[in-house]
Amino acid sequence: MHASRILLFALLPLFASCQVFSEKPQADSAQNTRLQGELSLDAGQLLLRPCQEQRRFVIANDGATGIMREAAELLADGPGPLFADLRGQLAASQRTDVDGQLTLSRVYRLQREGPGCDDPNFKRSILHASGQEPGWSVTVSSQGLVLNRAGQEPLALPYLEEQLPESRLNLTSEANGQRLELWAAPQRCVDSMSGAVQHLSAELRLNGEVMRGCAYFGGARND
Repeated sequence: MHASRILLFALLPLFASCQVFSEKPQADSAQNTRLQGELSLDAGQLLLRPCQEQRRFVIANDGATGIMREAAELLADGPGPLFADLRGQLAASQRTDVDGQLTLSRVYRLQREGPGCDDPNFKRSILHASGQEPGWSVTVSSQGLVLNRAGQEPLALPYLEEQLPESRLNLTSEANGQRLELWAAPQRCVDSMSGAVQHLSAELRLNGEVMRGCAYFGGARND
């Protein structure tokens, strides 16, 4: 299988445009819905209340994704909402006190910390990756990528994307005296400090230094 390459150039400021990345949807995208919201436990079942809504959906197929165990562990850490980013099929539920059922096909992330429903960049981001010790994050949009590191100014860069077999991604950039590579692969990943669960593992190589972390697809990537 040949990798496909896409060259994207950064326009500064990086997020001045609202242009959205588009690609050919995956096979399950047409039938499944991606929802973000807050998870809670009720009568031994997980319920999702989507962002800015009052509807509630029972989570089904939790055994295949492991979401019940992971959500229970995060909810046990203390009070406060548990943010979830999920994909699945909506259908009617046998429970009369809810608005339906969400049969899961993918768990993008579960997290207690962070902006959650109030993230202003989620809908226009393609990928977000981050790691700890040292702290770093990369936010990717159709306009370029932004690298954030502890104690340093954000760095905006253009990048080349290589789409690899098995849904893996490689982003590279050589600009402003920086040599950057970001690798992302489908693999359950847990943030070492926050305990957040994400669906991609990530590796950042910056000028020869290797840093590892987790990643998830943003709202502008439809898979």
